[in-house]
Amino acid sequence: MSTKYNVAERFMRYVQIDTTSDPTSRTFPSSAKQRNLALILLDELQKLGLQDVEVDEWSYVFATIPSNVTHALPTICFCSHMDTAPDCSGTNVKPILHANYSGAPIILPDDPNQVLHTDDHPYLLKKIGDDLITASGCTLLGADDKAGVSIIMELAVYLMAHPEVKHGPIRILFTPDEEVGRGVEQLDMQKLNADFGYTLDGGPLGDIEDETFSADAATVIFHGVSAHPGYAKGKMVNAIKLASEFVAALPKDKWSPETTSNREGFVHPTAIEGGLEKASVQLILRDHDTQLLETYPQILKALAQQIVASYPGARFELSVQEQYRNMKEVLVTVPFVADYAEKAIHNAGLNPKRAIIRGGTDGSRLSFMGLPCPNIFTGEMAIHSKLEYVSVQDMEKAIDTLVELVQIWEKHPWTQA
Repeated sequence: MSTKYNVAERFMRYVQIDTTSDPTSRTFPSSAKQRNLALILLDELQKLGLQDVEVDEWSYVFATIPSNVTHALPTICFCSHMDTAPDCSGTNVKPILHANYSGAPIILPDDPNQVLHTDDHPYLLKKIGDDLITASGCTLLGADDKAGVSIIMELAVYLMAHPEVKHGPIRILFTPDEEVGRGVEQLDMQKLNADFGYTLDGGPLGDIEDETFSADAATVIFHGVSAHPGYAKGKMVNAIKLASEFVAALPKDKWSPETTSNREGFVHPTAIEGGLEKASVQLILRDHDTQLLETYPQILKALAQQIVASYPGARFELSVQEQYRNMKEVLVTVPFVADYAEKAIHNAGLNPKRAIIRGGTDGSRLSFMGLPCPNIFTGEMAIHSKLEYVSVQDMEKAIDTLVELVQIWEKHPWTQA
């Protein structure tokens, strides 16, 4: 492995700190244990000699690498999230380094049924000879997004040790609760005080992602008619059955996560609950085209109307909440932000690839909060699963990319409008 960076050791240390977020909690952060990593990062950033190092009341981590040039430059933010997904356990993660990966199946020792092989994970074919890190088979790894956290921390180490690398002011931001959609909910943008940003939360080597879903959440509440079940003929309308019929009526061969790819949108029921008189269906709505997304509620409304029309006394309510919008709508107005990242990837010796995200990042919301923020690769793969893995060399190349990127920005003096 390279001795230029210590990213593998750092990453393996961070993933052992449980930072699973909790989608059922209304506190912020959603789990108190996320602050444990925040405080470790605080200590390490202070020891590195960065300025303005702080963990605020919401567990956001801030730090500044000051400019080492005299001309005015925009402040660039690098951001990653500290929490890991609740989809899979993040407790007692045991990272394993598989040096010089051969291409053979990797059997995870704590659960031999968990096997990484190239048939299911074709990206592995490109990683032969790399050093891979996995978990042991009982947990996720946490590369999403502790790979990003480690990359940014190693960038800080490198820049503080190499003043010959010229750059403008750099802000570092580590966020909680990205995995439950609340990553920037309490973020103080004035305190962040950055002009442009990049999240480090992408996957394959060389990817720069500048487009996400636009996203809404919908709730359909069905109201039935209660009656004693022994005397219910011609009277009872069961709200559970209404909700079930609604879900069953959603398209089977399109418009769902399991039947769509690339730029195709979907509607996805995530929960159904209730009783005889009242039952609700929670859904998430996704499309890269915001105008198309805005037609989805009308389709759901028509479907619900069709169902309740067959049941006298039944009724429904539909509510929709905006979650985030496609960052492309902002980034298209400042194309140089993604262009500079693409050039940096090229300068790091890689083939850059523009990609879309079938999901969202903190950068989705940050872009609409005034910080245009595309997403850069980290090497994290098979995320949210026990088979999650990351290539050490991919992480090292991401650090190389950031070193190139800050130097590209330094060559573009800028006066704020």
